[in-house]
Amino acid sequence: NPQAPYIAVTSDPWPGPVSVWSSPSDAGYSLNTTIEAPAILGTMTSELRQAPTGLWDRSSRFTVTVTSGVLSSVAMIDVLNGANVAAIGDGSSENWEIIQFANAVLIGPDSFELSFLLRGLLGSDATCPGSWPAGSLFVVIDSLVPQINLSFAARGLERFYRIGLAESGYTHANVLVEKLAFNGIGLRPYSVCHLAAVRQTEGSVVMSWIRRTRIDGDSWQSTEVPLGEETESYTVRIMAGATIVREAVIATPRWTYSTAMQVADGIGSAFAVSVAQNSISFGLGPFETVSVEP
Repeated sequence: NPQAPYIAVTSDPWPGPVSVWSSPSDAGYSLNTTIEAPAILGTMTSELRQAPTGLWDRSSRFTVTVTSGVLSSVAMIDVLNGANVAAIGDGSSENWEIIQFANAVLIGPDSFELSFLLRGLLGSDATCPGSWPAGSLFVVIDSLVPQINLSFAARGLERFYRIGLAESGYTHANVLVEKLAFNGIGLRPYSVCHLAAVRQTEGSVVMSWIRRTRIDGDSWQSTEVPLGEETESYTVRIMAGATIVREAVIATPRWTYSTAMQVADGIGSAFAVSVAQNSISFGLGPFETVSVEP
């Protein structure tokens, strides 16, 4: 369900099933989800710097301490088929990087060094910070991390959630109460790739890029990845520093910024171009930016 968030719960020892109750107001709760077993959740004990996506990151490694569970090494082919998926983030509902790891080495009690990574998966490369500091959260994404129920119409609306022992009910004193809204990041278009801006001899600048898809884009037999959106649409922005001097919405992955447009915009010989894919259901995806030099 692309608009519904995931929930990871852990405890050592595990006290039994944990339930999530939800309501539009802090009353009249109904059962939303029940978690039957603890997730593998922990804290990073070293920094992890940003790295390119779409290829094996053979140089980066980081350490993590987990509250329960065991991390294990797997073969490369198993990673490529979906093994050892994890999320690194700051605990907010949107700021996460999805990774995979092939190597996991036990270095201390409940502590592991992870390496041979795939980075920025599922479109998370577009919003990754320059580095994840020690203290960032680490969650293994598997069957122990379910999604809560959230309808499409409830995206962006604050709701009350109570999380606690299933057998104790949502009125128990130890129940955690949260008021949260979720934007449905799973619906967000991926950033475009291979963005280029080439100045022509007469002065116009031709921009081109390649579309990515969040749906069924993994087959090597396809001649083109599926669109994944209702229509193909992009927002192009001409930037002078932080100022948007021109914005255009187009239907193809190519656009020309003519000399007449440049004169009308009063743009100098150096500027930047930012491009994002549009979604009717979500809105703008992340912008990719390239500089145009004289």
